[in-house]
Amino acid sequence: MRALFLIDGEHYPPVVTTAMRSVEGSLGAKGVAAAFLGGTEKLKEGTDYGVPLVKAKDPVSAVGKALQEYEIEVVVDLSDEPVVGYRERMRIASLVLAAGARYRGSDFDFRPPEYHQVSTKPSLAVIGTGKRVGKTAVSGYFARLLSKNGFAPGVVSMGRGGPPEPEVIRGDEMEVGSRYLLEALEKGAHAASDYYETAALSRVVTVGCRRCGGGLAGEPFVSNVLEGGKLANGLSTKVTLFDGSGTAVPPVAVGGRVLVAGAYQDPEYISGFLGAYRLLISDLLLLTMSEEPLAGEEKVRSIAEAVREVRPDLQVVPVIFRPRPVGEVRGLKVAYLSTAPGAILDKLCKHLEEEYGCEVVAASGSLSDRRRLDLELEEMRGLGVEAYLTEIKAAAVDVVTRRGAKEGKPVFYCDNDPVVATGDVAGEEDSLDEALLKLAQKVAGERGGVG
Repeated sequence: MRALFLIDGEHYPPVVTTAMRSVEGSLGAKGVAAAFLGGTEKLKEGTDYGVPLVKAKDPVSAVGKALQEYEIEVVVDLSDEPVVGYRERMRIASLVLAAGARYRGSDFDFRPPEYHQVSTKPSLAVIGTGKRVGKTAVSGYFARLLSKNGFAPGVVSMGRGGPPEPEVIRGDEMEVGSRYLLEALEKGAHAASDYYETAALSRVVTVGCRRCGGGLAGEPFVSNVLEGGKLANGLSTKVTLFDGSGTAVPPVAVGGRVLVAGAYQDPEYISGFLGAYRLLISDLLLLTMSEEPLAGEEKVRSIAEAVREVRPDLQVVPVIFRPRPVGEVRGLKVAYLSTAPGAILDKLCKHLEEEYGCEVVAASGSLSDRRRLDLELEEMRGLGVEAYLTEIKAAAVDVVTRRGAKEGKPVFYCDNDPVVATGDVAGEEDSLDEALLKLAQKVAGERGGVG
């Protein structure tokens, strides 16, 4: 293996060179360069480490420069504090993994996730920095946009509640409504899984897959996504869109990735730790929920600036979500059920009333908390609820849809459409649709188009 050593001037050079030779022997590696991370205490002028020395303004830049200049398979860290600390090492790990190399230290060994060449069609992925950042809503929106523009997409959805064997739902050919979802529930399926949501709300062909566990860099511990990707190859679609799960990344090679992060998140979870790795492997960042009271303009701006420290060239588009009923709710008194934070519910209810002509007589953000949801639904009795309007998340089917069927009240499903946040915090010129389509066209062009 071609090795890059990370060294510093706090170690006595003969100790470092001896360690390098020892590592080469134990790993069967050949040192081709060393990145000098800093420190001067034990460094002498003209010290020769036996390999080319790469220097830069700071430790992370030195590693990045070395990775660009040399073909590296493993990076061996022989440095230590005070030259590098926890934060710097996580940035270094992100750089190394994004370059497709291993990062090894005395008591750690990071290996890059393996992305398998599965798709025979132009392919894209939507990945996230956490649960409930709006990743599936973005995937569904992207799928609808691709469909409107002649890309004929199919979605491979990876979820924690997916089927034991990849399952195709022809959302482009049939209505996936409350009756269909209740039947799926009775058969033992998690009928609010992401692939049901996408098929129902975006009306595209969807392949449902499952995963369990997720590594620091996003590799699932177990998944059947590779089988799902192969199944998608045989569908009458032109582009395959892989939908991630939480922070887990579909283990497939794709032509482009859209990263979805929540502006309400701790900024370090987006640009620090191995969030930086996700920035480095992505082509576009959507910063969701970029509005008060979830995230003010100053926080959105600070996140965008932190992102640019990791990826200066990455386009950042701040967006907000607004509910869109799939069905006619005008004139109805509805109960709106969501996973949205309570602080934003009033805005969403007002939007529903102004844009879709319904009266929201009750609202809850407790879809993911069944006990609390049951209590709140009971409290809604006597409020004149004529229909339920719910996202397809968590307890949407087994609690809300069942309740509607029992009470003889219609259940309408609701999507969340991303809309570019006002104020243009990140200063990007492209609209959301333009940015997404530009990426899709680039990917399709590299694979010879979609015709």
